Amino acid sequence: MRVQTPPRDVTRAEGEVIMPRNINTPDAIRRELERFLHRVQRPARYVGGEWNQVVKDWEHIPIHVALVFPDIYDLGMSNLGLAILYDVVNRQPNMLAERVFLPWVDMEREMRARGIPLYSLETKHPVRDFDLIGVSVPYEQLYTNVLNMLDLAGIPLRAADRADEDPLVVAGGSGVTNPEPMWAFFDAFFIGEGEEAILELAQVAHETRGLPRRERWRALARIPGVYVPHFYRVHYHPDGTIRQVEPTEPEAAFPVLKRIVPLLPPPVTRFVVPYVDVVHNRGAVEIMRGCTRGCRYCHAGIVYRPVRNRPLEEVLAAVDAIVRETGFEEISLLSLSSSDYEWVGELVQALTERYRDKRLALSLPSLRIESFSVELMEALEGGRRRSGFTFAPEAATDRLRDVINKPIPTEQMLEVAEEVYRRGWTTIKMYFMIGHPTQTREDVEAIVDLSRRVLDIGRKHLGKKAKIRVGVSTLVPKPHTPFQWVELASEEEMWEQIGILRRGLRGPGIHLSWNHPHETLVEAFLSRGDRRLADVIQRAWERGAKFDAWGDQFKFDAWMQAFRDVGLDPEWYARRKRELEEVLPWDHISVGVKKGFLQQEYIHALQGAVIDDCREYCYSCGILTYFKDLRRQVPDEAWGCPALGRGKKRQPVAPRPVPMYVNEEMSPELAAQYGPRRLQREKKRTPDPQKQ
Repeated sequence: MRVQTPPRDVTRAEGEVIMPRNINTPDAIRRELERFLHRVQRPARYVGGEWNQVVKDWEHIPIHVALVFPDIYDLGMSNLGLAILYDVVNRQPNMLAERVFLPWVDMEREMRARGIPLYSLETKHPVRDFDLIGVSVPYEQLYTNVLNMLDLAGIPLRAADRADEDPLVVAGGSGVTNPEPMWAFFDAFFIGEGEEAILELAQVAHETRGLPRRERWRALARIPGVYVPHFYRVHYHPDGTIRQVEPTEPEAAFPVLKRIVPLLPPPVTRFVVPYVDVVHNRGAVEIMRGCTRGCRYCHAGIVYRPVRNRPLEEVLAAVDAIVRETGFEEISLLSLSSSDYEWVGELVQALTERYRDKRLALSLPSLRIESFSVELMEALEGGRRRSGFTFAPEAATDRLRDVINKPIPTEQMLEVAEEVYRRGWTTIKMYFMIGHPTQTREDVEAIVDLSRRVLDIGRKHLGKKAKIRVGVSTLVPKPHTPFQWVELASEEEMWEQIGILRRGLRGPGIHLSWNHPHETLVEAFLSRGDRRLADVIQRAWERGAKFDAWGDQFKFDAWMQAFRDVGLDPEWYARRKRELEEVLPWDHISVGVKKGFLQQEYIHALQGAVIDDCREYCYSCGILTYFKDLRRQVPDEAWGCPALGRGKKRQPVAPRPVPMYVNEEMSPELAAQYGPRRLQREKKRTPDPQKQ
């Protein structure tokens, strides 16, 4: 077993011992677990055996896939993407998929001391025995956990150092749409939606095992949507910016275009049911994928285009099946903007009628701030005790919401707050960001003002029972968004703005939470970094960084020392404004949205120009350019994008984004050329609570 031994001058966490080479089989792992599991926190995280887990005959199934979520069981078991891939692979008669999660620090200490390699829950096979290790990376703070996972598995950290018989290690997920900082640690990255590609990846991993590593990489690179970073060379300008990214092998696509599924595959209904409480202990149905609202800070809103609706009857059948197969007492109906699901009113009415007397809790997260959302929630809750209702305005002034293209008038928010408290909800949760481009001190102070106005409305209806919870994060400009050129706010600015909020939002009935600026900085340089950051990530891990998303485990000093060791500057990566013509580290990765569209939207942000929901007006973002053949294969109503072909009913199409109005305060001359302020697309259908 090969184990990555930290350099001698590096001190790992107290009590950690590098694994000896003595436990290599499922039986040996099981025996050793029995000796000590009673001594670790929540031992059920590590044993498997849950209801609906899938255990296949290892010896008679040829293709073995380890699905890894590089954090603890409690988080990974709540990840719908992992559940989808587990279901897809295990439906294949010649494949098996098993789950792998990271151990918490107490369990890791025991595993290292006893020589237990990282193993799968279903059969306890060491991870290195699988053909394919598929790693789900939904956010950047998991990067050091990936290195810890590889080390615990006895697999060389760097792909170039792996032997031909080692498994292929492939990453996917929102956290690697800029794969460059982690380029050295994966054999390949999958860009896009993996429900179909996971089977192709598994087949290639099995068929090529034992071949020279570069031949295996070539086979991976032939799969659409796969990025093999070892087949690209990056050239830099003297100032450190990128001059050119150059493919070096004929199999290397340029750019690498994301892959999508034209229709949403059948939803998971046989969820594995944990024996311990996890973050989201419930069933989930994805009712819609993608979002058309166009919020300029939102990474998911870009990378999950196009919008695809799941048919109403399929959602209803899935809820019935989940209840029958799992016994879950809560079902979440998931999307990025649930109010925009094409049949949301009919869905709520059907489910409340069907489950009125069966004590099934139904949730619709990501609702917009409008009266329709209040009526939906009231219909869903059906007289049960009401606690919290969520608003996510992200900015507290009309002007700044125009900048981010989330044009919800303040007066509308206050009217919806009135409805929420009047109907008996006791708490409103409000989410804001600081650090938006063009933000002023007045915009920050407006967070205090708006929050207190909302609380005053609650007290008018509920007295001291009314509460407000305010969550504030700092904008991290994400790749593939219109804000990818924006600099991160300085630490001084962050603390000043947090101070304004702390002073203004204190007292009975108010709870304020915020992100620490150090955590924001780490997220920012990992999000926006190039492949030179791989050395920083490895050095930070060697200095003890892991579980960076956990406040009590976060080691900011390890990151800063890693930058000094490598000779790079975190501020250059995080707080440097990019020029529009600069080659960005992720430019050779295409999520289907043209860079020119993002540039125009960035300019619109600085002008205060607001564009409509693209189901009302197609702005030629690029999705139909890249995926027009797939669009023709599906029913007209399946996508939010215009149907193709003569005589089709569709929204108007423009060659570039055209504002529906421009903020008069920011660009008075432009504002005169466009229409008056108005709302984006609004839902007209409203469920009648009297009929529920």
